[in-house]
Amino acid sequence: MQYHLAQLNIAVAKAPLSNPEMHEFVTNRERIKALATADQGFVWQHVSEDGDADVLLHATNPVLFNLSIWRSLDALIGFVYKSEHAQYIRARKDWFTPLNRIHVVLWWVARNHRPSVLEAKSKLDLLASRGPTPEAFAFRRTFPPPSDASSLTSELEAMPRLTSTFAEISGIP
Repeated sequence: MQYHLAQLNIAVAKAPLSNPEMHEFVTNRERIKALATADQGFVWQHVSEDGDADVLLHATNPVLFNLSIWRSLDALIGFVYKSEHAQYIRARKDWFTPLNRIHVVLWWVARNHRPSVLEAKSKLDLLASRGPTPEAFAFRRTFPPPSDASSLTSELEAMPRLTSTFAEISGIP
């Protein structure tokens, strides 16, 4: 069985997206999304019911929730850190509140699997509670894809009780 890499990242905007402070980010958001979807390593991105690839949770400042699948770890690293997207990573402090908790998680999924938002939340919380494991890890400590389907935990087994990590960031319990 072949595997792809799922990734979730969460960011809390410093201001509402309509605020002038967010103008450069908002202006370039669709272009960077198009760059991602055109990348040969890109497989899929979660799209909310309103058609937005980022699930915007409107509180005082929106929480941007990005869930996507990539062909490999190298493909994701290439896009995030070596493409035009990298300049926006370097400028993220201009638009997003620094988070003192885990806000990015990676995990391997079967090639045709599309993770749910609940699965992604559970992976973030798993990484926060146990640290990097083959089931949930980060860029600093990665794991190779499983050698066979039996080594991937099922979606239900991979959903421990949710910790407050995601809830604290998103406002969703």
